[in-house]
Amino acid sequence: MRNYHISRHNSFYAIGLSYKKADAEVRGKFSLDVPAIDRIMADAKTQGIDGLLAISTCNRTELYGFAQHPFQLIKLLCDQTLGSVEEFQEVAYVLKNHDAISHMFKVGTGLDSQILGDFEIISQIKQGFYRAKKDGMANPFIERLCNSVIQASKRIKNETELSSGATSVAFASVKYILKHFPDISEKNILLFGTGKIGRNTCENLVKHSDNSHITLINRTREKAEEIAGKFHLTVKDYGDLQTEIRKADILVVATGAQLPTVSKALIYAKKPLLILDLSVPKNVSDDVLELDNVSLVHLDQLSQITDETLNKRKTFVPKAEAINEEVKKDFLKWLETRKFAPVINALKDKLNTMKAEEIDFQSKKITDFNEDQAEIISGRIIQKITKQFANHLKSSGVDTQDSLELIQKVFKLEIDSE
Repeated sequence: MRNYHISRHNSFYAIGLSYKKADAEVRGKFSLDVPAIDRIMADAKTQGIDGLLAISTCNRTELYGFAQHPFQLIKLLCDQTLGSVEEFQEVAYVLKNHDAISHMFKVGTGLDSQILGDFEIISQIKQGFYRAKKDGMANPFIERLCNSVIQASKRIKNETELSSGATSVAFASVKYILKHFPDISEKNILLFGTGKIGRNTCENLVKHSDNSHITLINRTREKAEEIAGKFHLTVKDYGDLQTEIRKADILVVATGAQLPTVSKALIYAKKPLLILDLSVPKNVSDDVLELDNVSLVHLDQLSQITDETLNKRKTFVPKAEAINEEVKKDFLKWLETRKFAPVINALKDKLNTMKAEEIDFQSKKITDFNEDQAEIISGRIIQKITKQFANHLKSSGVDTQDSLELIQKVFKLEIDSE
């Protein structure tokens, strides 16, 4: 990427792990919260990295950035998570330059999601970009790439049915409940955690179960009350968790904690209890399975559910991929223009210097010389000349490097090495 004048580093990398090779326990070790991402950005800046994006969801953790070697990014990630470099290398992928660009397009448009067409990831990319920008790590390449991926995502949503039907992790959990509890309207449901997945699960439960026996608990009660008010549900304090678990037939856990929040010690199971853990890292300890009446289902198991909706979505994959390629092609065209931007800018500066010298000379030589008009006319001529050169360099069949060298030689241009 050195020739594109985007970064002081030679290559753009995507490093990460996902549901494809890393189970929930391993993904949990490498998950990032907002403070951890901010620390990664700060560490990267001290190491001279000038473009970086971090995303972390229940299905993947990834860093996209410029570096001399991908290990720089791998170490940044491992230093701020519970995972080791050795663990990362067992399940990781490292992609470089155009492969890394293609990967972000695939991820951001739901084509690489655990449930095909689940577009939750695009909001994570947006948030990752805003954080990178806040921390001064969103260089023009990162900004343009994120905007292009967002554009492709919008087009795929509008022009295909890749996200048609209600299929997501949240909906998959509700489908599982409905399948195993035909009498769902009579069951007591406890939802612990009201983040994005928790909210979506709650909405799906209300919509599909016709159940008014839903109780919400969140560490911050106000957040639970916001959702409860919308659907007229019950809210209990975090301190009531153990009591409410005893009453529940179904417990849905969707907290953002880094360690398990529900364990065997919290459960007094005199009746059957189904626990759905929708969290990464896992928020339900495996020791709950030691209890006879308890069954536990994790997010990864729910994500394997396939049905007619997913089969229908698969038919739109080719069209979605074509849109991706079209938007990516435009992005790569822009990237190519970065090769000659320094030369065009230097040419413009040289011509403006020549213009200023000539106007100064003529203003002293010609009586009633109209300097303002001369500025306007010569400025427009310079604009047309530089545009003509730029169009030439963009043309297919042109040897860009030879042309750049010729322009530099003819006009004796000095190009900033940065």
